[in-house]
Amino acid sequence: MASAKLLPEKLSKLSKHEDAKHLPPPYKLRRYYTPEEVSAHNTPNDCWVSFFNEVYDLTQLVQKNYGAEVEPITKAAGTDISHWFDAKTRDPKVVVRENGAVQYFTPNGRYLHVPPAAPDAQWNNSFGTPWWKKKKLCIGKLTKKVRRIRIINMLTKDDNILDACSEETMNEILDRYLELNSHAASYTWKRLARPLDMDKTLAENDIPDETDEFLDLNIDEDEYVPAVHLYYDDNLTVA
Repeated sequence: MASAKLLPEKLSKLSKHEDAKHLPPPYKLRRYYTPEEVSAHNTPNDCWVSFFNEVYDLTQLVQKNYGAEVEPITKAAGTDISHWFDAKTRDPKVVVRENGAVQYFTPNGRYLHVPPAAPDAQWNNSFGTPWWKKKKLCIGKLTKKVRRIRIINMLTKDDNILDACSEETMNEILDRYLELNSHAASYTWKRLARPLDMDKTLAENDIPDETDEFLDLNIDEDEYVPAVHLYYDDNLTVA
């Protein structure tokens, strides 16, 4: 059974914003993000979007191409824009008008790398791959389900509720908890007195998502948040 440990560097590295100007400071990259995390990045200087369950950091794209064509993107910053694209082709949706003309579906206005409706000598199409198909802009996946977990520190008596992604292992949840306790890896994590396998998810540790049951019973799911207890191992990690 895997014990609590800090994530390896490849799973807990910072974004590549260290040398950039006019950008938010580097942030920790994760495999999965919650919609709330995406929604916090909602400005031209800090612009994330999600589509088709992937999260894209478009901050540097916006700053390098600042102008009218990125305004529709910045208006959508912090939101899911899956409805902009065709689910099969992953390209912008098109609309066929009554006269047979084909037009791109751009609810916020024509955005960067989308061709103009009519031929335009001013349009520069030398960009190569459009931004929505550049995987290097993708920083992780959008969780399919946010799980709330109550973490009770039996040493300090701290009691915190944490939002995590259902796909994350307990060690990835531990990594989130480091903001509240930098020595989180120096504890044994238990549920109902049973040590948890830190390489498995909540569900794989027999902590099921009971949201549907609560909804069926007309009970607010926030009234019951499963608790995990932390027991100090007397082996402090480096903060």
